[in-house]
Amino acid sequence: MSGAAKHDFHMVEPSRWPMVGSIAAFSLTFGLVLYMHPEMLGGIGEALGILTIVPGLVLLAVTMFGWWTDVVREATFEGHHTPVVQLGHRYGMMLFIASEVMFFAAFFWAFFNSSLFPKVDPAVWPPEGIETFHWYTIPLVNTLILLSSGVTVTVAHHKLREGDQPGTVRWLLFTIILGILFTSLQAYEYVYAPFSFTDGIYPSTFFMATGFHGAHVIIGTTFLTVCLFRAMKGHFKPEHHFGFEAAAWYWHFVDVVWLFLFTCVYVWGS
Repeated sequence: MSGAAKHDFHMVEPSRWPMVGSIAAFSLTFGLVLYMHPEMLGGIGEALGILTIVPGLVLLAVTMFGWWTDVVREATFEGHHTPVVQLGHRYGMMLFIASEVMFFAAFFWAFFNSSLFPKVDPAVWPPEGIETFHWYTIPLVNTLILLSSGVTVTVAHHKLREGDQPGTVRWLLFTIILGILFTSLQAYEYVYAPFSFTDGIYPSTFFMATGFHGAHVIIGTTFLTVCLFRAMKGHFKPEHHFGFEAAAWYWHFVDVVWLFLFTCVYVWGS
């Protein structure tokens, strides 16, 4: 017991993962810049960019796995995540989601500024020559899918609070399947889009807003998949499961953002 915590706070031990993660981010960003601007280094920019992107992605994956493993160990097996520590985590997750809202606020600002005050001649929106998506096809189906996933993750949370591990795993699995289905339909829509990213302001704002949201869906699906494996291993308890709560908050945030995207970009914007 001499090593037990004498207070409610968690004194975090030195970790290698912030340094490894920063190297991964630098390598990935540097590689992407070279790949998208191969003229920077003559004819070798694109090849060097790919050679820099790959180790960046590998290091990023290693960082995610290693850091999550450490946090899970601290929370589940070492008991460092006391109620006070969990409260701090809740505040941190709230601030993180608030920062994400600011990202999307910028994209919506760009879309509305371009649509309400068109800079092209003639001043119409969507710009002439742009064929928009019909909101009642794939976008509507994706809306129903994402709203359904919000229901299933909520049911999974209720099952967890009731101590029903098989029910938690089952409903969490349904949520992940719906998230993968949403991403697949979004990718299909992009492949057969009647415009490309460089065709003007409408495609640029469209792909930036919906693509950034799609990236969040992929991240959220990964987050929930980690929670699925943890639930299968019995890491979550009815009174101690903030890891799952954080994933559920993030997923509901993704749901709400999509509702705004569907209404403003797909329905009103077209």
